[in-house]
Amino acid sequence: MNKVTIVIPNYNGEKWLRGCLDTLRPRFQNSAITYDIIVVDDASTDKSRDVISEYPDVGLIALDRNSGFSGAVNAGIKATESPYVILLNNDTKAKPGFVQSLYNSISNDNKCFSVSASMRMWDREELMDSAGDVYCALGWSRSRGKGRPAERYRQSSRIFSSCAGAAIYRRDAFDSIGYFDPLHFMYLEDLDICWRALLAGYHNKYDPNAIVIHYGSATTGSKYNSRKVIYSASNNIYVLYKNMSALQLLFNFPLLLAGFLVKTVFFIKKGLGKDYLKGIAEGFGKCIGKGRKNRYRGFAGIIPRLAYLELIMLRNIFTVLKDT
Repeated sequence: MNKVTIVIPNYNGEKWLRGCLDTLRPRFQNSAITYDIIVVDDASTDKSRDVISEYPDVGLIALDRNSGFSGAVNAGIKATESPYVILLNNDTKAKPGFVQSLYNSISNDNKCFSVSASMRMWDREELMDSAGDVYCALGWSRSRGKGRPAERYRQSSRIFSSCAGAAIYRRDAFDSIGYFDPLHFMYLEDLDICWRALLAGYHNKYDPNAIVIHYGSATTGSKYNSRKVIYSASNNIYVLYKNMSALQLLFNFPLLLAGFLVKTVFFIKKGLGKDYLKGIAEGFGKCIGKGRKNRYRGFAGIIPRLAYLELIMLRNIFTVLKDT
């Protein structure tokens, strides 16, 4: 059995798939470990499946209906038997050593749930696209280092959450903390699952030596669009409901209210105010509908973790504001 399986969710990614898969060929990666590759095609309507058929060593899971990022990667993860799973966006190109470096980072750390790769901008590889994610008590999430020189992010470090566009995960941890939540569909599903891992006693890391270049928004389009704003706003409400205790929600309410008000004004100026408010309403609908709150196990043990995460989220306010 191979140590790693690479799972690539794909929806109408015909344009990107060859570039991604070519950089995962063993002779290009020059990896000491062997690995499997699975593409989960999320009911594409283009010729993505024809492209995948050009790669006989790449497995295909063909979904008959679009299930979003969460549903697609869950299908891929559940089909694997390897102890580690790399999730990789179809609009990426991996640099040599990418697979080996991620494996080295996680395999020697039993309490590590995920390791986020060094994602670089497609047109300017010297700039960061993501060095993992930061989350703060204002309810804001940011990609670490986005648009900043990559040389500033040469050190491995603990992070709040890994970007699922290029990260490795400990396979057996999913059995205890659960899989990606299908209600997220897309956006913040990686924040949610890493938050759950933190509450379960794991941690997440950033690996500066596992490098991919990333086009960004290849599936959903521009940085700000109606669909993206609605899903992001909705999932931001839902992720708070799921992972903050009632006391945390009460304690952070003034900060969260300020954060959501600022975002409302921001999106009104972008002409997307109605979409943002629609997303907020849908988020509350998830909370009182099919959404499930994270059930803390081992009450005595969870208190220090909640306190620790609260301190991190308060500290991250300054980090996020500085990068805004």
